[in-house]
Amino acid sequence: MLKGISPLLSPDLLKMLCEMGHGDEILLADAHFPGHTLGKHVLRADGLTIPQLLDAILPLLVLDEHANPLIMMQPDAGDSADPTVEADFLSAARRLAPEVSAIIRIPRPAFYDRAKSAYAVVITGELRAYGNLILRKGVTPIVK
Repeated sequence: MLKGISPLLSPDLLKMLCEMGHGDEILLADAHFPGHTLGKHVLRADGLTIPQLLDAILPLLVLDEHANPLIMMQPDAGDSADPTVEADFLSAARRLAPEVSAIIRIPRPAFYDRAKSAYAVVITGELRAYGNLILRKGVTPIVK
């Protein structure tokens, strides 16, 4: 156990976060997402929701301020998204990164392409439909 590090973060997830560079993306995927099919580095966080992981990750990870750092999948034609999912994700993100811009949504094919190129995919216990969130890492500031 490390002081100041959330116990929700596994050693493997901490390693992935540390390895990521500016512009790299990590996908926090819902329990239904085909992460093992699409992802090159796949981790499991079964039982944890995405807002819980955001509370654990965002004290350690700077979001990109020059690009949209929060990306969700746009619902397919005929589907509708539960608006509480996006609201919960944005609320959790803004607790630790109040300046973060609104979440953007992209179509499923584009989202899957992003998942394939993401540095890591973390499959969570999030059960809500369209409950997937890509985080884009920014530049860690120099501490003086």
